[in-house]
Formats: sequence, C-alpha cells, structure tokens
Amino acid sequence: MTQPRPRTGSTASSAADRDVLQRLLDRAVGEGGVPGIVIEVRDDRGGWFGAAGVADTDTGRERTAQERFRIGSATKTFVATVILQLVAEGGLSLDDTVEAWLPGMVHGHGHQGGKVGIRRLLNHTSGIFSYTEDPPMVNRYEKHTPELLVDIAMAHPPAFEPGADWGYGNTNYILAGMIVERVTGQALADEIARRITRPLGLDGTYLPSGADPTIQGPHPRHYTKLTNPAPDAEIHDATELDSSMFWAAGGMISTTGDLHRFFGALLGGRLLPSAQQEEMFTVVPTKDWIPDTAYGLGISSVTLPCGATVWGMGGAIFGSWSYTYGTRDGGHLVVIEVNGDWADGPWEDPIGIFTDVLQAEFCPPKTTP
Repeated sequence: MTQPRPRTGSTASSAADRDVLQRLLDRAVGEGGVPGIVIEVRDDRGGWFGAAGVADTDTGRERTAQERFRIGSATKTFVATVILQLVAEGGLSLDDTVEAWLPGMVHGHGHQGGKVGIRRLLNHTSGIFSYTEDPPMVNRYEKHTPELLVDIAMAHPPAFEPGADWGYGNTNYILAGMIVERVTGQALADEIARRITRPLGLDGTYLPSGADPTIQGPHPRHYTKLTNPAPDAEIHDATELDSSMFWAAGGMISTTGDLHRFFGALLGGRLLPSAQQEEMFTVVPTKDWIPDTAYGLGISSVTLPCGATVWGMGGAIFGSWSYTYGTRDGGHLVVIEVNGDWADGPWEDPIGIFTDVLQAEFCPPKTTP
C-alpha cells in the first residue's frame, strides 16, 4: 500500500496549530494500518482539512475533502431530527406507542408494541431485540425491507422490559423510519431530503433508494475485514453495498463538509424548536457501548479523558467508520472518517483513533504562564 503524504489546507486557522492532528493521522495509517483517514475541523478561527493514507489501495489515489462515504449510525441523528420536527408540528407525540402507528408490527416472543413509546425507540431504552444481533438470518435474504428486518427481531425475546435498561438496538430506528413514513405518507429518504439536506445545501448527503449498492459522486474505496480481529485477516472491498439492511439505522452517505453543516445546525439550535431540542439532549447512561458516553434522542455525548464533554454521533458500517463531535453549541466541530473498519497497533478499533483525535483537539496541553 502506498502512503503519500497528504495535502492539507486551512482558512483562518494555521496549519501549524494542527500538527498534532496530522501526526495522529499519519500514525493511524503507519501504526494502525487503516487504508486512509480524513479529518475536517471547524471552529471560530476557520477550518482545516487533513488526510493520510489512500482512497484506493490499488491506485494510491489520495483522500480528498470532496469524497462521499457511508456514515452508518450517524443516520440515526437525521431520523431522530425528522421525528422531532414532526412532534413540533403536532404530527405525533414522543409518548405515542409503536402500536398506535404500526399496529401488530411489534409483537411475539414477549414484545409488546403497546408498551413501547417512540421516545424509547430514539434513546434505546425500548428493549426491542436488535435484528443485527442475528447475522445468519439477516444474511439469508438478498433483499431487505423494513418489515423483514423487524420480523427478524420479533423472532427473539426482548433484551429487557421497556425502560428497565439501556441497549443499543438498530431495530429501534427501523421502526422510527417506518413511523416517519406512516405519519407523512412519504418515503423516509424524501422526508430527510425535504426537511434537512436540501434546506441546508447538503449536496453530498442522501439515503440510498432501495437496494442501490453504489455511492454516487467521488468516494474512497471502502475496505472491511468482516469483523475478523486478526492483523493478517483478509481485506475485502465493500464499496458497493446494499445498505437497505441498515436503512434508517445506518444507511446514509455523506461528506465531511456536509456533516459539519448538519451537526453545526443541529447543535446550534437551527433545526428544532427549543422544546424538542431539550428532548433530544436529555440523555441516559449507556451500557456495553462506547465508554464514557450518554445517549439522548439520536445524539450522544462523550466525556474525554481530560473531562471535557463533546456532542455528536458516530457511525460504523462495513468499510467506513466515522465520528462527528464537538462543543454543545456546535461552534467547534471535528469530523473524522476512515475507509476501513479496523485498527491495529495501539488501537483496538478506529474509535481508539477517534478518541485520541478528540482528546488532542478539545483537551490541549496546559501552558505554564
């Protein structure tokens, strides 16, 4: 694999201020073995973009700021935003049950849709079994509809009673996406476009239609080890992927710049009225997820080793892991993405790299007066 020195650029902020970030990117490739990594930082001084590694291991093509990539669970933040906009418009309530909007959908093996409110879907306290915990059944089908994914989940008992615990579950957001479509009468992809991506000018952000496996526009290759932790595990190209199996839980595509604009607007209070903004940022403790986190409605907080807390969301899907986190007001944000789903050397996975990047950016060393 070739590892060309990346091109970096800055606006108001000095590139020299980001040397520590660039060294981390270089280490992620050199020691961590990731194919390529990009980062975009924006704060009150301006913006900075950095990269290391490659977009294509065959050609050595460099990573660029214009690339589109799969964002995995950051999709959940878009879906939660749409739900909360509908709440603000009076289209539904967070206390409405799943049964009220999707009659008979959540039932069997102890599941009771009448006991699960929409809020519990969005903050992962529903207890509904996550269909992605049954890979053999998911992989049995060539085509995946939301109804099929929910049916896979319903073949298992709940993880816990609604409200009794916390457990990250992708079925929650498949159901949330279905509720958006039931309330609006429109496809989820169209509602996300109408309410968020078009108004914000997010030209590189979309939810693919149906089983479309392609990434429209410029993009890096997406490489996966298929969860094999061995350093010498075979690497597969997952660039073309039918993301319908993730849909509202993780199927979207975006860019570093678009994620900045979306999360900046969301954190800055420009997408939701104050009441719904407060609901979104009311968090509960997480369990068996990312350490030192709390989860709201499609948004999460991470407390860094230095004690600083940043807000945003991450996403992990075959061949692409990303993080978008920043200050509570959205004025200082970092977007990071690797076009691989592993990390070697000092890191167990890309989240370790991302945490080091956030620590470097939001916990600068104290200077002696």
